[in-house]
Amino acid sequence: MTSSLVQSVDWLTIAPPTLTAVVALVVLVADLFVPPERKQLLGWTAIGGLTAALALLVPLRAGDRSTFCLTPEAQVRACSYTADHFTLVIQLLVLGGALLTALLSMDATRQKLPAGEFWFLLLSSAAGAALLPASRDLATLVVALEVASLPAFALVGLKRGDRMSGEAALKFFLSSVTATAVTLLGVSFVYAATGTLHLTEIAQRLDDVPGQLQTLSEAGVALTLVGFAFKTAAVPFHFWVPDTYVGAPLPVAAYLSVVGKAVGFTGLILVTVVAFPSYADVWGPALAVLAALTMTVGNVAALRQVSTRAWSAVRLLAWSSVAQAGYLLVPIAAAAYSSDDQIGATVAYALMYAVVNLGAFAVVALVARTHPRNRIADYRGLYATSPATALALGFFLLNLAGLPPGIIGLFAKVTVFSAAVDAGLGWLAVIMAVNVVIALYYYLRWTALLFRTPERAAPDGAPLEGATAPHKVPAPITLAIVLTAVAGVVLSGYPQFALRFASDSLF
Repeated sequence: MTSSLVQSVDWLTIAPPTLTAVVALVVLVADLFVPPERKQLLGWTAIGGLTAALALLVPLRAGDRSTFCLTPEAQVRACSYTADHFTLVIQLLVLGGALLTALLSMDATRQKLPAGEFWFLLLSSAAGAALLPASRDLATLVVALEVASLPAFALVGLKRGDRMSGEAALKFFLSSVTATAVTLLGVSFVYAATGTLHLTEIAQRLDDVPGQLQTLSEAGVALTLVGFAFKTAAVPFHFWVPDTYVGAPLPVAAYLSVVGKAVGFTGLILVTVVAFPSYADVWGPALAVLAALTMTVGNVAALRQVSTRAWSAVRLLAWSSVAQAGYLLVPIAAAAYSSDDQIGATVAYALMYAVVNLGAFAVVALVARTHPRNRIADYRGLYATSPATALALGFFLLNLAGLPPGIIGLFAKVTVFSAAVDAGLGWLAVIMAVNVVIALYYYLRWTALLFRTPERAAPDGAPLEGATAPHKVPAPITLAIVLTAVAGVVLSGYPQFALRFASDSLF
């Protein structure tokens, strides 16, 4: 039976990323005609577009649609775009994360950032991030990865005239370009060895690679995994994270910490579990070691942050995100030893992390309005001046630490821990337990600082920079904090929902 070269197109299936890309173009063109005093309309247009893209996930909830298929008449279809439950959950995560980032960005685009360029770049990156989980061939996967990454370079460096922003963008660009080059080289080797780009067909053909091409296929698999390790900020490919988060506008740092991380882990899941299952004996141990190194380096570096150092709050969240990447790697490594069901733990943890980390960044963005140097010491006594904000940040930090009342954080960590134990990775479970204890110290130290007595004056009578003061909260930032806090509370009240939702998402 010959394959048809005419691909089918299901427009509803591809609607979420397509609408996001269309709105990006609309915003870019509209920016030419909207007067400066009404540039906020562009932001609300972007928010409306992302909300509509999220709504378009509802008709796809059955998770049984695919398009761009080459062999519709065969029993096993080779499709480039598949809207299964895994795709829909990740699209919910990235589009929801982009929407919350847009809310955080409304104030920044009114004051400092060029509105038109910012909204176009954010929507373009979100469109690529939404396309990636649906990609089922290596070409679409790489294109989606770059569509998500390239606008992010510009977003990081969008603070014009800011030296730190320029350096952060350069570091991010160089590391990502290196990752892309390595990934493309690996993809080309895999294609040369198997003669196909579709992930399911690669999985079948890697079992029967001719002897003379065996080394080529092994090198291709290894290089592809290294490329995605860069994207996930796994150690030792994490060096760009702290400086990039500090130099980027705070909403962009929040976006990278959640959506950028989701993009990297989604691609890693697709190439390992779907395309390279026959090499599980190679990528399984490698990812387990990377997980141990990543969580340890991230937590130790976060532990060493000095509370009085400039931008120490953002740096702590940056190193914390590296450590969280280590936890996210554990179930993927475990899938090599047991079953693909372990991936559900990664998806559940990613959902928890996205909600609470975006909430933490929302509070940091709020505090940065009055304390631009954003030191951890600046949060001392926040409860005295803004009780609701302090309680929200405390809740988010306790979730990241895995302590009550952050039940969803505890539940997610237990789920990941169980995945390691079930896969027979006892040594990795022990390392994870030690790292959770290390993380408790710096999360609890920051949380305790929120409720301490604020220092109103220095010994000489001058006001301290760290003293908090009442200030007006912009409505979009308030909405972002409320949405993330409500989501965290709901998930903490019913944590099984996250795991059930994630488990149903598997391919």
